[in-house]
Order: sequence, then C-alpha cells, then structure tokens
Amino acid sequence: MTLQDTLKSDLTIAMKNKDEDKKSALRIVIGEMARLDKKQFDDDEVIRVLKKLIKSEKELLEKSGQTGASPFIAVLEAYLPKPATDAEIRQWIAENIDFSAYKNAMQVMGPIMAHFGQRADGNQVKEILKAQQS
Repeated sequence: MTLQDTLKSDLTIAMKNKDEDKKSALRIVIGEMARLDKKQFDDDEVIRVLKKLIKSEKELLEKSGQTGASPFIAVLEAYLPKPATDAEIRQWIAENIDFSAYKNAMQVMGPIMAHFGQRADGNQVKEILKAQQS
C-alpha cells in the first residue's frame, strides 16, 4: 500500500469517525496532489507535498504571530518518515564515505542525501559535515 493509498483510506476513516482535524488536513493534501498533473504518486512525491504544505503552514503561523501546535501540522507530520538522527548520519558517513576520494567535504552531500532520501534534511547534513571538518 502506497502512502497515497494510506492517505485516501485514512480520509475515509476520519470521515466515519467525524475527526474534523484529520479530515480537513487530508482533504487539503489530496486536493494539492489533484492539482498536479499526475494521478499516481510514489511515496517520495507524496512526502514532498506533505513537507511543502507543512512549511507553508508554519510560515503562515509565523506571519500571523501564532505560536503553539497546529492540528494541521500534527496530522501531516504523522505521515512523514522518522527523520534520521545526527548519530545515524555520522555512523553511515564513517562506514561508507572515503573523504580522500572527494575534492572537498561538501561533495559527499550527494551520496549521503541519496542514501537517506527524505529522512535527512540537507541543512542537517551540512552541519554534520562542517563539524567533521573542524
């Protein structure tokens, strides 16, 4: 079952359970995907849509001066994969990256991001690499 299928299934369940926060959030996600040219999305594409919506919601809350948890963000974040920890990233780098094969440490960003995919944030990886250079 793909993440897209899970979202659709969970929307049906949320409607039956009268869970307004979840129903509203999932309708927005599914609507966002419907505006794109495709009908079927792989999990990485769905995760990109989720992250984009979370980012725009956080910016909106920031601009309006609201603080605290947003039910919309909480619902969407539940569908994101567990982020990689700094320790996991450092361990993978130590086991798989030979820095002598690269002109500079930042060139290893490609293989690291390819391995971790949506689980790692580029800024997080940059900070780890900067710390290792020091």
